[in-house]
Amino acid sequence: YIIKREGMNKVTTILLCVLFSSCSLLFGDFYDDYARIFGDQNAGLTIFPTLLIPLGGRMEGMGTAFTAMAIDSGFIESNPSGSSMLAYNELSFYHHSWIADSNLEGIVYTSRFGDLGLAACGKFLYLPFEAYGEWGRMESSGMISETIGMLNISYNFLSSYYFSGLAVGMNLKGAFRNIPENIYPDQSIVAGMVDIGALTRFNFLKFYSSRDKNFSVGVAVKNVGIQSVDDLLPMMVSSGIAYSFIKPVTIAVDFNLPFSFDQENHPAALWDVAIGANIIFTDFISMQTGFRFKENPRISLGCSVDMNNFTIVTNYNYDLTASLNPIDKFSVEVKVKLGEQESIKKQKEVDTLFAQGLDAYARGDYWAAIELWEKALELDPKFLLARDYIETTKKYLELQKEMEEKQENIQTEN
Repeated sequence: YIIKREGMNKVTTILLCVLFSSCSLLFGDFYDDYARIFGDQNAGLTIFPTLLIPLGGRMEGMGTAFTAMAIDSGFIESNPSGSSMLAYNELSFYHHSWIADSNLEGIVYTSRFGDLGLAACGKFLYLPFEAYGEWGRMESSGMISETIGMLNISYNFLSSYYFSGLAVGMNLKGAFRNIPENIYPDQSIVAGMVDIGALTRFNFLKFYSSRDKNFSVGVAVKNVGIQSVDDLLPMMVSSGIAYSFIKPVTIAVDFNLPFSFDQENHPAALWDVAIGANIIFTDFISMQTGFRFKENPRISLGCSVDMNNFTIVTNYNYDLTASLNPIDKFSVEVKVKLGEQESIKKQKEVDTLFAQGLDAYARGDYWAAIELWEKALELDPKFLLARDYIETTKKYLELQKEMEEKQENIQTEN
């Protein structure tokens, strides 16, 4: 029995070795073919890689397919127009364990005043560094870091009940890379940049009832600016769509096109595509997943847990630069909701008045319904649905009055 079991263990071991070897060869062949077809010799030639590393949150969980989503503070890295469409004032703290000893910290504050959105962001990447000489003796040590600061402003034009509006926004960015003099002298640099974006939402192929629009389109031009060295900034045009075919599920797709003003001397990297999904399971739990299709493909998975005024978002994204020991590419966001926007509170009051008007209309108390809808319209002049119901009900009452007068005339004549 022991001999048989040992024989079986050997056979099993051999089979497993063959299986894993075959998988490794197949994956290796796949990646070789993938790299040969989609390889980009211009990848990694830009400065300030911190600009391309996501802070975390839902944006990262969706594989960065967020240009048309922009549903929370993650908008500041994807589409600067998003701040004028947020439902809450937010303060978000981010920690992202990137590669090896490198870490990324961030903070974002965003607020909205009617159709005006404002936000500020700080982003800090740091890497402990040690330099060794020819004989393995440590010659210098220090902290290499990149710091990004952003100020955001956006405005939502033409918003109404039937149209969410056209939001336009801008980020002003300052960047500083610090390399201590004892590690490498005269390598610290600064840069100034601007992002410009636009976003709109509307209903398209919507098969469920909801006041929220189910289709979004967004575009952003990012990292256009000047720097103190000759290298290229990671300038990029991103366009995206997001579609909710059923209420709990949103699918988003982004197309990213890096560009350069001097393609001959400073060529830009190739285009790439990001695909993501946001799936709402309950009122307080949602999942995100995404895939970034580029030279180094990346798969993302995230989870969001809402606890009243707090939200915790955790993400893990895997590509060929990641490792599991120690774990890389893991991020955490803690978001504090600082209260609903005044426009959201007003919207709830308007919805309540409108529903009370519908109830009065169903009872046949038409003038009471009109009065309630007029109050709703006073609170929100853009609530055009109440205006349409008022006009329709008044026309009905006028027709009803005309019919009654005709009947009275007929009876009088008879």
